[in-house]
Amino acid sequence: MPQSLSFMLVHVVFSTKDRRPLLHESVRVPLHAYLATVVRDRKCDCFRVGGMADHVHLAVRLHPTMSLAKLLEEIKTHSSKWMKAQGVEGFAWQRGYGAFSVSPSDASALTQYIEGQEAHHRRRDFQEEMRSFFEKYHVVFDERYVWD
Repeated sequence: MPQSLSFMLVHVVFSTKDRRPLLHESVRVPLHAYLATVVRDRKCDCFRVGGMADHVHLAVRLHPTMSLAKLLEEIKTHSSKWMKAQGVEGFAWQRGYGAFSVSPSDASALTQYIEGQEAHHRRRDFQEEMRSFFEKYHVVFDERYVWD
């Protein structure tokens, strides 16, 4: 086959360092737009970005030549610099991330989930949300290390 063709849809979640609520309303929307731009500049598709004051969710279609780890390194590096340029002192992302493969048939449900973050987090905090993803996607984790 002379081309590399794929459709790898990934739901990515990562938080601010120590889950500090530094993504204030005034910076959140521009940050989400910036994150989508970083993703698209790496030849990946970004279907949606959303989140709360302490974490973000992205629905990303990986380009066949881009590894998830490399994409997340680029996203976090560039957006950290951007946040500091916006005057958010002491900003940093937490090490690591959660990433979950999603069927293309569930893309719409994923984008709706990301859009509904504020309503969703009135009922469930970040740790409960992540535990539910780990359970749903059969991700084994150790409580002692996953939240640091």
